[in-house]
Order: sequence, then C-alpha cells, then structure tokens
Amino acid sequence: MSALLCLSLRKVSDMPELYPAGEPYDHGMLDVGDGNRVYWEVSGNPKGKPALNVHGGPGGGFSPTPRPSAFDPSRYRIIRFDQRGCGRSTPHASDPATSMRYNTTHHLIADMELLRTHLGIERWMLFGGSWGPALILAYAQRYPDRVSEIVLVSLTTARRSEIDWLYRGVGRFFPEAWDKFRDGVPEAERDGDLVAAYARLMENPSADVRAKAAIDWLTWEDAVVSAEPSGSLNVYTGRPAAAQLAFVRICSHYFSNGAWLEEGALIRNADRLAGIPGVLVHGRLDMGCPIGTAWELTKRWPDAELIVVGDSGHTGSDAMRENVINALNRFAQQ
Repeated sequence: MSALLCLSLRKVSDMPELYPAGEPYDHGMLDVGDGNRVYWEVSGNPKGKPALNVHGGPGGGFSPTPRPSAFDPSRYRIIRFDQRGCGRSTPHASDPATSMRYNTTHHLIADMELLRTHLGIERWMLFGGSWGPALILAYAQRYPDRVSEIVLVSLTTARRSEIDWLYRGVGRFFPEAWDKFRDGVPEAERDGDLVAAYARLMENPSADVRAKAAIDWLTWEDAVVSAEPSGSLNVYTGRPAAAQLAFVRICSHYFSNGAWLEEGALIRNADRLAGIPGVLVHGRLDMGCPIGTAWELTKRWPDAELIVVGDSGHTGSDAMRENVINALNRFAQQ
C-alpha cells in the first residue's frame, strides 16, 4: 500500500548531516555509440550496495568537484554519470556542431543499461531528482528486474501537461517574469509553443542568439523557484556559460518532443514497478513540479511511499534532506 506522511518541522540542529564528499576510485568514458561517450565515476565502498545517482535537467550534468552526499559511502557503491551532451560527456551540447539526433530518453535508457553491464552490476538502487525521476521511471519500467529500490525527489514525469504548466501555466504567479520569457522568442511565435520556439533559437547559427535564449530561459527557471524558502536569484543562471548552453539546448530539445514518451505513460504503467520499494520525497511548495504528479504516481505504484515536506519547494530544505538521507540509509540495510 502507498503511504502519505506530512512532516512537522524540526529544529535544524536535529537534522542529519550530509556525508563528506569522497573522491571517485574509478571513472571512465563509456562509448555508447552514435559518436557519444558518456562520463561515469564510482565512489564509496567498492563492495557496497550499488546505487545510481541520476541527475536532473535534462542536461544538468554533475559538478566535477565532489560534494557532500546523502549516500553513506561506507555502505554504498555510488555511481554517477553525465547524460549525453552535458557535464563531462562528449560531444558537448554547447557546441552547435553537436547533433541532437541521438539524444533522446530512449538513448539515455540504453546508456544506463550499458553502464550497468559495463560495471558488472546485477541490480542497483536508483536515485534522482527533478528530471532524474522521469528517466528513472522510464528505465525501471523497461528493466524492473534490474532495480532493487527507488528514491525520487521533487519529481516530474515529463508529461506535456507538466511541461506546459512549467513554461506557461505557472506564469500566472510570476506574470512579469513570464512576459519576459515569452518575449524572448520571435513575436510571431509568442502565442504558440514557447518551448519549441526556444529549441529553434538554440539551433540558431548565431552564438549571440543562442546565448541570449539560454539566459532568457534560465532567468525564467530562476523566477519559478524564487519564492521558495531555499530559492535564490541564480539557481540556474549561476552555471558556467557552456553548462548554460547545454542545459537549455537539451531541455528545450527534450521538452519540445514530450521527452519521446507517450503522454501519461510513466504513471499509467507504474504497475510495472510492483515489488520495487520506493520513496518519493516532494515539497509542498514546489511550483515548477506540483505535488499532484507524485500523488498520482503513488496511487498506481503499490510499493511506493510519498513523503510530503511542508516547508520545501523544488530547491529542497533541511527537512527534505533529512528524509532523503533516512530513505537511503533504510535501503542500504536491505
């Protein structure tokens, strides 16, 4: 049975701390075909429980500098990879010569499965936030026997209805910022599909046009999280220039194509996850990815528990961190 737990707030001093950053003990570039090489690295305990950390975006990539983690490195074998076109994977989507033809959700699923076999892993736990859960759910529904547990944070399933909300509907709460976002595309396209219009701008031969489109997109992303308790002015625009271009080019490419998923499929097919324990941690105040999606998913996934964090949005909080750490520690024992 799925469960719902609404949290009361606790003192920050009571919250568990993230585990210290650890240097990877193994890493490499995996040839996934189509001219793409995916960067991967492994840290933690070589004999620990295998866990794949799936980043958001799409196109977010991981920081090249190790950071504190919610994974206990003494109990987990922690695997990270940069999805096609971003982070340290090559070729990089910031380069206009890089083709996006071979960068789709189905390619990423195949990359994950190839990485699993490359590392000699039979089953692994999957963890991720934002776009990461959409990719995790798509992978797990295709390869349920390869997944031991799942932890999802601030999730989206990349339905077209969710994409329309993020890039149009939520504009009713930030009308001045949304007007600027809309005005970033040619006037003739402002009443149409804005995401597709930005995708076209990111393919423009002019570097100035691409750079402006990326900043306009990321400024809107910043606005959506600006009212959250942990929001800031540069959550997205604070990225390095190349990472900005790759993020927006990949995001607009995926979302203008509905992530190549049949509308609602990840929720409709959640029964394929039966037998896989899951924890969903979602902020009540998440404007970009409203909690309704997580609620719908848990109603179709019999082994999932939804934890609603009352003081958190998409950018997280101390209470959200606590619940993620607790979920990962619980699964480390299984």
